[in-house]
Amino acid sequence: MAALAPFVLLSLAAVVVMMGIAFHRSHGFAFSLTLAGLAATLWSLWPVARVIPRQVTPLLRMDGFALYFIGLIVAATLAVAILAYGYLKTQPVRPEEFYVLLLVAALGASVLAASSHFVSFFLGLEILSVALYGLNAYPHRRALPLEAGIKYLVLAAASAAFLLFGMALVYAATGTLDFAAMAGALPSAPQALVLPGAALILVGISFKLALAPFHLWTPDVYQGAPAPVTAFIATASKAGIFAVLIRFFYDLGGLHSPGAVLAVTVLAIASMAVGNLLALRQSNLKRLLAYSSIAHMGYVLVAFEAALASPAVAAAAVGFYLLAYFVTTLGAFGLISALSTAAGEPESIEDYRGLFWRRPWLALMLAAMLLSLAGIPLTAGFLAKFYVVAAGAAATLWLLILVLVVTSVVGLYYYLRVVVALFSTSDDSAPVAAAMPPAAAWLLGVLFVGLIWVGVYPEPFLRLVLALPLR
Repeated sequence: MAALAPFVLLSLAAVVVMMGIAFHRSHGFAFSLTLAGLAATLWSLWPVARVIPRQVTPLLRMDGFALYFIGLIVAATLAVAILAYGYLKTQPVRPEEFYVLLLVAALGASVLAASSHFVSFFLGLEILSVALYGLNAYPHRRALPLEAGIKYLVLAAASAAFLLFGMALVYAATGTLDFAAMAGALPSAPQALVLPGAALILVGISFKLALAPFHLWTPDVYQGAPAPVTAFIATASKAGIFAVLIRFFYDLGGLHSPGAVLAVTVLAIASMAVGNLLALRQSNLKRLLAYSSIAHMGYVLVAFEAALASPAVAAAAVGFYLLAYFVTTLGAFGLISALSTAAGEPESIEDYRGLFWRRPWLALMLAAMLLSLAGIPLTAGFLAKFYVVAAGAAATLWLLILVLVVTSVVGLYYYLRVVVALFSTSDDSAPVAAAMPPAAAWLLGVLFVGLIWVGVYPEPFLRLVLALPLR
């Protein structure tokens, strides 16, 4: 029971917030209950660490790997809740239910991180997806959020269909839904069912991770969804899905299959190329960051594939890269949230022209986040890419490393285009955001410090990811 504490606390927090809304509708009250629930969940990870590794029913495996990803997901959700508090105060909506949906989405992503069975895999995915339908369309009186919610609904349903069909084929071939048992049954299973099933599962996961060529929903959803929700999709949501992808391939030995390696290679190259090249054409910052996230998922796949040759180095590279990506992406979308007003979000790059002359600290923080995404030294993003390249070199993935380096150079252009706009001549007609809530200001400060800390002194974080193996 102790190993289930994070899931119990997240579920309890969602129910308590929902009941609190029924008795006393107050934005501040719902926000406080949400923070308390998320803080309790984070605290529970320490006692859970003493009783793992442990298989909790056939559905969930609580080990260091799951605990690390659950920690990332809950911490990201806590940051999103703080950003959403100031953001929702400017919007013409009832904000309390937002926190119920956010907690439910965090629960779904956490279940994915611990999944070792197709049933928990699908349940976690659907809990996450259903909550995101509502979160994407939360300012329901505006056209773009509604469009984002509908597009995510349709494409999430399509990806779920691919997943279910693939799971059905693999189950028909192996007779089991458990990852570990499936690995034992695969050698004697009919490949005519296993290969199409595995391919359909990979397609469904690629939709969720926004890997090219399954990425077309990403820029529209990122642009239409509220900035805090976009931050959640780009971080916590993808962490849960990436965690279950790693566990699924690791348990089944898929990294030793030439077909699986080829498929991952194609997805990685396509994502790095498409994400960076299409970002060059964007004048909308949220769409630019959407295409950037596609490229970054391609970078993570390089380390993921490197696990075939050096599992320890690749696992550390994936864990460290996602940590750096979380800090940077939460900071970037957090600054968009901080600059939002009742009239809307500053989406165009022109909206940020001359920001340094009006809000210097916000401009400096946004510039640091963009430079980290570009992989400039002294930022978390630089070391994250360095460790991915090191993992790829250990596995002799020279083609993937070449594509990573070339596309990163391409990406430098569009990031610097935004940075140049921040420090250009001030445009007095550009909107100026109201004062931020103290909690959001502190959060952005912590993310900025974390960005530099991880980039300058990464040793504590590397020890953490190396100490949490996939066992």
